[in-house]
Amino acid sequence: MTWTVLVLILGVALYLFGDMIIKQKGGKSQESRMNLIKNSAKVLAIVLIAGSVCRLWTPYYLTSVNPSILQEMAQGMQEKKSMNNNREVRRYVRSNMNKMVADAPVIGKADAEKTIFVFTDYSCPYCRRVHGELQRVLKDRSDVRVVVKNFAIHGPLSDSPARAVIAAKLQGDDKAAVLDNALMTREFYSQNDLKDQSKLGDKVHSNVMKMAKEAGLDVKKLESDMKGPVVARELAQVRELAERFQIGGTPFLIIGDSAFPGAIPYDQIMGALNK
Repeated sequence: MTWTVLVLILGVALYLFGDMIIKQKGGKSQESRMNLIKNSAKVLAIVLIAGSVCRLWTPYYLTSVNPSILQEMAQGMQEKKSMNNNREVRRYVRSNMNKMVADAPVIGKADAEKTIFVFTDYSCPYCRRVHGELQRVLKDRSDVRVVVKNFAIHGPLSDSPARAVIAAKLQGDDKAAVLDNALMTREFYSQNDLKDQSKLGDKVHSNVMKMAKEAGLDVKKLESDMKGPVVARELAQVRELAERFQIGGTPFLIIGDSAFPGAIPYDQIMGALNK
């Protein structure tokens, strides 16, 4: 901004006092040459003034006079980004569906015609909201399955729940679904637990194991599997997919060929399934 003001002052000074600065020397033979120089200086001054005024006026116009232009630009950029992202999602999912499903918990019929991938975190309130919407979809649509991709991004609040649900799949998708629902609909830590961060992970793990036992899981086997290669492989794949699809947070849904960031509602999910 400072440089723009300085250039504007220079342009005004050159326009007003250019003739005084450029003094004519020599006889009449130099007159045409000096006139050309003076005219060129005027043109340069006008360019400097016009450019500076535009630089000063444009931000004011965009932020104060017509800020909707910025919103439209941002929306357009976001739509373009979404289109590019959807193309990458479409290309990858079509070629790697089985790999994406292999180690992930599946809710609904394993051989369902339509698949929803949900990147989720059990400590995320928006994920809990979209979980309720997905449960409605599964109730109303027998041709849909939900593949849970545990994107554990909140440290000790996320780690044990994510590992437990992935490991639960090794005892059956039905039991994994029960544990998944319990973690999404009940609290597995208290505000009091948050006071001592050094013990938070242990408290969350203990609470998750209690829920796992209530879900009918073999807790001893579950704890062993949580440290095993299947869980490690699935978590690594989720991180790789998050980077590939530019997933910055949860929830994030892939329905058919399209990606949907955020807690989208039931109607939007159903609309995407019907395409």
